Amino acid sequence: MRLDRFVAEAAQQSRSDVRAAIRAGQVCVAGEVCRAPDRQVPETAAVTLGGKALAREAFVYLMLDKPKGVVSAASDPRDVTVVQLVGGAYPRRALFPAGRLDKDSTGFVLVTDDGAFAHDILSPKRHVPKTYEVLLDTPLTPAMIDGFAAGVRLADGSVMRPALAQPLPGEPCGARVVLRQGVYHQIKRMFGTFGAGVCALRRTAIGGLALDETLGPGGFRALSPEEVARITDRDS
Repeated sequence: MRLDRFVAEAAQQSRSDVRAAIRAGQVCVAGEVCRAPDRQVPETAAVTLGGKALAREAFVYLMLDKPKGVVSAASDPRDVTVVQLVGGAYPRRALFPAGRLDKDSTGFVLVTDDGAFAHDILSPKRHVPKTYEVLLDTPLTPAMIDGFAAGVRLADGSVMRPALAQPLPGEPCGARVVLRQGVYHQIKRMFGTFGAGVCALRRTAIGGLALDETLGPGGFRALSPEEVARITDRDS
């Protein structure tokens, strides 16, 4: 890629500032000063800015604890988006949420710029499980647990894949739910067939990776390669 793009993404600086630094002789490639912003360099190039080594990450993978009222989108004309919450730290990246949470739901949203990875974990063939903590307006019943395990038939006649529903310790009206598919308002619609309403919903894990609860609402952090791999752990 072009040297100015490499440095901009690795140093998280504007392209204009980077070009000025390159022309000022502050950028070295393989130990030699380079003053050509358009020079083509490999993504593994040894590049320094002001004597500091730069390393461009191929992709960004962020764990975000989505607060209530924020929408799972890259942009929205009316509401604050998950990308707005994290984008300031990665201004040169085309970030987007890999999957959605309803506006009034909270918890784990994966934000990335890796389209192939997002497609893989969202593919119906992949069946990456997602775990939720749900607060109902009525206690969880054996009929709900058995119904989820068998596959709930929604009001429109569509049948959901078998899912896990179990009591949430310490919450008489709480449930832990694990889904292996993604349908619009799925959990609310599934409980709705049993006459139960969902008062609150929080995603606590994607695949084998649990939400870091120390982040707090709106908090985020980059994932390690090992954590990214745990998302696609089919045995989760």
